[in-house]
Formats: sequence, C-alpha cells, structure tokens
Amino acid sequence: QVQLVESGGGLVQPGGSLRLSCAASGFTFSSYAMSWYRQAPGKERELVARFTTAGSTNYADSVKGRFTISRDNAKNTVYLQMNSLKPEDTALYFCSMYRNGVRYWGQGTQVTVSS
Repeated sequence: QVQLVESGGGLVQPGGSLRLSCAASGFTFSSYAMSWYRQAPGKERELVARFTTAGSTNYADSVKGRFTISRDNAKNTVYLQMNSLKPEDTALYFCSMYRNGVRYWGQGTQVTVSS
C-alpha cells in the first residue's frame, strides 16, 4: 500500500536548477526517514540525500552545497532542491523509504543536464 510518486524532473542546462517532489501515501509519513537516490546508465544506484525523522540530513559528497533535501509532514511530501546542476547529475532520481526490512521505491523521474 506504500506509494511514492516523484515529479519535477526535466531537461536543464548546466548551472540550472530543479526541484523534485515526492508525494507519499500508505504509511505514517512523519514516522520514517525519507531519501533520494539516483541511477545513471551503467552505474549503481546511489544515495543522494536523506532526511531523518529527527531533522538531520545526509548528502553524498558529490552534491553537498548544491542540493537540499526538505520535507513537509503536513503534506506528506519530500523535496530535493537541486542547484548548480552539472552534466554528471544526469540520472533517474528515485524517492525511497524503508520499513520492516523492505525498501520501497517510486517510479523515478528523469533529470537531464545538458547544453
């Protein structure tokens, strides 16, 4: 019953910005950490950012200072603000949560950074 739906991806030029959104349902949103992962063709899926229930955040070294994760528990939504985008950020971005030994994923939203 867990459902995660990403939106906000698209084509942007290097140096541009995008804000991704993930609408969550089917669980008590405020009780779980929420994460953003990404996967580029031929590469492993990697953790980009995480926002815990205690309000702490974690970022991959490659995005520190450029990306910001936030959440609105009243709206059951987690966001990823992406600034100063680079071609290396091109990937399919997934929203994710973990419960009872199972990791859940959204369908993904494509981000392409190109001139």
